[in-house]
Amino acid sequence: MVPTSRRGTSLSTPQEMDPSSSSSGSENARVNSHMRSPFGNQMFEVNVPQGVRSGQAFALIANGQRVMVTCPANARPGQKIRFQLPIKLSSDEIQSIKLNYQKDGWIRCLSTDLTFHWIRSEGEVDGQLKDSRDLTWAFERIAFVRELRSSATVSSKSKVDHSLQLVPAKEASLSTVVPAINNGTSLAQELSRYAAMPFQHKEAWFRQQIAKIQVPWEDGHIKINVRRENLLQDSMEATESITQGDMRKIFRFEFISEPGVDAGGVAREWFQLVSALLFNPDFALWSYSSINQMCMQINPSSGVANDEHLRYFHFTGRLLGKALFDRQIVAGHLVRPLYKHILGWPVTVADLEQLDADTYANLCKLKDLEDVEVCCLDFTVTEDHWGTAQTIELKSDGANCMVTNRNVDEYIQLQMRYRLLERVKEQIKALLVGFYDVIPEALLSVFDFQELELLLCGLPEIDIEDWKRNTEYTGDYERKGASNKVVKWFWEVVVDEFDEEHKARLLQFVTGTSGVPAQGFCALQGNDNNIRKFTINSIPEAVSVFPKAHTCFNRIDLPLYESKKKLTKFLTMAIQMEATGFDID
Repeated sequence: MVPTSRRGTSLSTPQEMDPSSSSSGSENARVNSHMRSPFGNQMFEVNVPQGVRSGQAFALIANGQRVMVTCPANARPGQKIRFQLPIKLSSDEIQSIKLNYQKDGWIRCLSTDLTFHWIRSEGEVDGQLKDSRDLTWAFERIAFVRELRSSATVSSKSKVDHSLQLVPAKEASLSTVVPAINNGTSLAQELSRYAAMPFQHKEAWFRQQIAKIQVPWEDGHIKINVRRENLLQDSMEATESITQGDMRKIFRFEFISEPGVDAGGVAREWFQLVSALLFNPDFALWSYSSINQMCMQINPSSGVANDEHLRYFHFTGRLLGKALFDRQIVAGHLVRPLYKHILGWPVTVADLEQLDADTYANLCKLKDLEDVEVCCLDFTVTEDHWGTAQTIELKSDGANCMVTNRNVDEYIQLQMRYRLLERVKEQIKALLVGFYDVIPEALLSVFDFQELELLLCGLPEIDIEDWKRNTEYTGDYERKGASNKVVKWFWEVVVDEFDEEHKARLLQFVTGTSGVPAQGFCALQGNDNNIRKFTINSIPEAVSVFPKAHTCFNRIDLPLYESKKKLTKFLTMAIQMEATGFDID
C-alpha cells in the first residue's frame, strides 16, 4: 500500500471517490470511516487482495490505523485501487507548523485550535543581528496586534457590528480556515510551506486561491457606470451599493458618454484615477507620512472635513481589496503601520516614526534620562484639529498623573495605543472591514508588509542611471564617490544581480517605500520635506556587518566590506529581513 497524495477535501460519510482523481488502471474505493480531519485527506493506493470480489469489504492497516475498504465495481484481484483517509496530526506535529517570515523577529505558530499565534523569536535571526541594534531597552520589544471582531446585532441578524482594539501580540490569533476554499479544511500546512518561499511563488499560490473564490462570469457580474466629472463620489456610491457576496464577481467599468468595451484598459484607468483622488491630501481623508511624502497616513481629522468619511474609508478598503483580487495597481503607498494592520502584524514603537517623528524621537530620548520627571510629562496628548488645540487624556484623570520612572512603561504603551490605533480607530476599522469584504484574511498571511505594498502598488519602474546620478556619498566614500571599490560593488550587485523585486526591496529598506517620485530620484524628500537624495555612507565593518538604513534621510550605511561576495550576502539579507535595527540621528 502506497500513499500517493494529500488533498484538501474530506469525507464526513462513506462515499464514492471522484473518478477524476484516479490514474489509468486504478479504481476508487469506499472507506468505511466517519472521521473528518480539519487538514483534509490523504490518498492511498493498494492492490486488491486475492479472493476479494467487487462490493466486498476487506481490512488493512493504513497510516497506522485499521480501516475497512470496499472493493469498487469492476475491480479484480491484483488491480490497484485508491482510497482516502483523513490526515491525522499529533499535538506536537500541529504545534510544529510555523510561518517564519525572517522579518522583525516575529513568527506565527499553530495551536491545537488551528489558529496561528505570534511569538517572538529569540533564535538565530536575532542573534545574527544583535550587534546592529542600537536601542535595546525594554519598550522596543513591546508589540501590539489589532484585533478585529465581528458579531451580529441584536436588532438585525443580517447586520454585523465590528469592534477593533490593540491586544498584546502574543494574544492575537488568526484562523487558518477559509470556508470557500478546500471544503473549509485548514490551510495551515499550505500557508507554512508558501510563507517560506520566494515572493513569486507566494503570489502564484495566492492567485490560485483567489481563482477558487472568484465568481464565474456566467454566474453574474457587475457593471459600474461613472461620470468623469464626478468620478470619486460616483465610484464610492456604486461600490458601496454592492453586497459583500458580489464583491468577488467580475467588474466591468464604463465612463458615461464614452462608449467602449472594457477589456482591461478601462479598469486599469479606473483604479488609478480613483485611488489618486482618494489619497490626495486635499480631499482630507489622508495626509503625508511624517518622514516620507511618498506614503500616506490617515488624517485624524477626516471627519471634520467630510461627514461621510467612514463610508469613504470603507470604500477605500474595498478598492484596495478589489485591486489585489483583480491584479490591479493603486496610486497610493501607505505608511508601514497600515500595511501591518491589514496583515494583522505586530506594531512596535518603531512604527510611530512614520506617523509622528517628533513623538517617536521624544520617546526614544527617555531611555537616556535617569529621572523622567524632569520632563514634566503627564498622561495627556495635545492634538491640533484644524487650528484648535484639544487635550486628550491617555487614561482616566491622566492630566493629574505625572510620568515617573515607575510608570514610564505604561506611558509609552498608552502613547503607542493612542497613536497607532485609537485616534484613527473608526477609520481603520472601516478600511479593514471593506478590505476583508473581498480578500479572506488568512490568505494574506503568506506575505509580509513589504510584499503587500509590492502587490498593491506594483514593482516600480526604476531608472538605474537616474538613481546613480542622484546619489550622494559620505564618509570614506565621499572622496572617490562612485569610483570607490565598495561603491562599485554595490552598484554592480544592484544592476547585475538584483531583479526588479530586490531593487524595490532595497528602496523600501532605505527610503521606507518602493515608490519613486514622478520627477525621479532628484525629488526624493526627507522627513523635513526638503530634498534628501539617496545617500551611501561608509561605516567600519566592526561597527556592523549589516548595512543600516536611515529612512528619514534616505541614507544607507554601507560597511567597508573586504569583498563583493560579503557585500552581496549581507545586503541581500538586510533588505529581505529588514531586521537591522534603527538609529536616532
